[in-house]
Amino acid sequence: MGLFDDFSRFLETRLEEFLRSNPHLELQAIEEQLKEQEEDTLRLILEIQKQEKQLQAEILSAAQEIQRWNDRANKAKAANRLDLAQAAQERQAALLRQGNQRWGQMQGCKERIEKAKELYRQIQVRRKEVRASAAEAATRTTTKTEQNWDTKGWNQTSSYSSFNAADPLEQKFQHWEADEELDRMKRNIGK
Repeated sequence: MGLFDDFSRFLETRLEEFLRSNPHLELQAIEEQLKEQEEDTLRLILEIQKQEKQLQAEILSAAQEIQRWNDRANKAKAANRLDLAQAAQERQAALLRQGNQRWGQMQGCKERIEKAKELYRQIQVRRKEVRASAAEAATRTTTKTEQNWDTKGWNQTSSYSSFNAADPLEQKFQHWEADEELDRMKRNIGK
């Protein structure tokens, strides 16, 4: 494990040095992280809103049940069935407590939604700032007389999906390598 840890630390150090010497790439990485946080926050908001809707449905159902048991308690009292009236009132009280709990949970969801929305807005603002800084850093980097060879190709996109025979650079290398192999064979035959 020691060798693996040393190698891992070496790679991390090299990556940190590379990013320090190319701040625009570091800013792009930070922007990507912020984008992921933004998406995660949106998913969280949607999840909490779903919980809130579920709680609202449960509260409505509890209110309907409370009304039903209230009617039953009144009906039992009118019929002089105090045992049933007492049981109905107890059920009504239990449902009321349950409804109050759900109400408190729903209020908690509303607060969490507002906090998540505020976090989302903060992430958006931060992402815009980082995007602007990355664009500025990239402009500074490209205005230098010569771009650092370490970053050449980092931000470039290619028109091909993978390295294949249709790649012009690949064709040039294959042609060059074939010429070298042919020259080597000629030299070996001439001996």
